[in-house]
Amino acid sequence: MSVADGNVSDDTTATRRRPPPRWALLSIALFFGLFYAYDVWEAVGNLVGLNLQAQSLATQLSGFGWAVLIFAVLLPVLVYALAYWLGRNRAFGVQALTLLVGLCAVAAVSLDIAAVFSLGRLIV
Repeated sequence: MSVADGNVSDDTTATRRRPPPRWALLSIALFFGLFYAYDVWEAVGNLVGLNLQAQSLATQLSGFGWAVLIFAVLLPVLVYALAYWLGRNRAFGVQALTLLVGLCAVAAVSLDIAAVFSLGRLIV
């Protein structure tokens, strides 16, 4: 408090940050959601395509192969839900960054799954 010049100022006033508009947060989530949906579509394509390819070779996918492919389908959905939940009441940039980091993590795991398939461990 400054009393020397006759002005009394109180530094205890709390400044409140207004929450960002809901429509803007949802549009950011929908924009990134399209990329996550593409990852799900790609994983479903891998699941169907690799199963058909294994059948054309007169063999089948192993249990480990099915588990990896089903995990690849579920992973983008789970990561998107987690990233959205973590960034739901944050600023625009924080929410976008959270969704982008989740998308990068999904891409990295998808590349790892592709490496597992190249090792030939998924077909009996």
